[in-house]
Amino acid sequence: MFNVTTLIHTDKRETVLAEVRDAVCDVPDALVEPTLPGVRNGGDILMHLQFADDAKWPVVQARVEEVLSTPAVSHIDSACYRGRPVGPARPGGSVYRALFLRVAPQTPQDVVARFEADLAAMPRYVRTITAWQLSRVETAIGTSAWTHVFSQRFTDLEGLTGPYLMHPIHWAYVDRWFDPECPDYIVRDRVCHSFCAVDTQ
Repeated sequence: MFNVTTLIHTDKRETVLAEVRDAVCDVPDALVEPTLPGVRNGGDILMHLQFADDAKWPVVQARVEEVLSTPAVSHIDSACYRGRPVGPARPGGSVYRALFLRVAPQTPQDVVARFEADLAAMPRYVRTITAWQLSRVETAIGTSAWTHVFSQRFTDLEGLTGPYLMHPIHWAYVDRWFDPECPDYIVRDRVCHSFCAVDTQ
């Protein structure tokens, strides 16, 4: 699957939200929602689109870019990547979360592979994750040249802010890749940690 995730910063959220939803109204698998309190560099609106392949994206992209080029939008971070979620066909959960990050370009591939394995191991331990996807970015726009998007569906907001962020696997295995004071530090720049509600109806 071809994925596009965009974090939109705006001081006219309701107007831009309606315009983005209209621009992607013919995309069967589209999530366009206001972000929830607590995001870090996560924008005011989260847009996540999934396509069977990249053939239909250019037409949709033109409409989205027209909306996002207005003065109402102050900044965007966006990534295009491939892959599909791991989990049941109907994962449930009421919160979608996307983490944008950039691994330092000189990082050896075996180290990147270990980093990716640590992230991919998290859903085995955090039971509030109902589906997840870790992908390498093909094209990126924004604050950094994003290299990865790590996304999850969570049972609820508490499942993200509690068991996930506070789980021992975070500070024992994963945080070392993000901590400048740790020898294993490879994630550069500020990450984008964004999440929104998912309509499960």
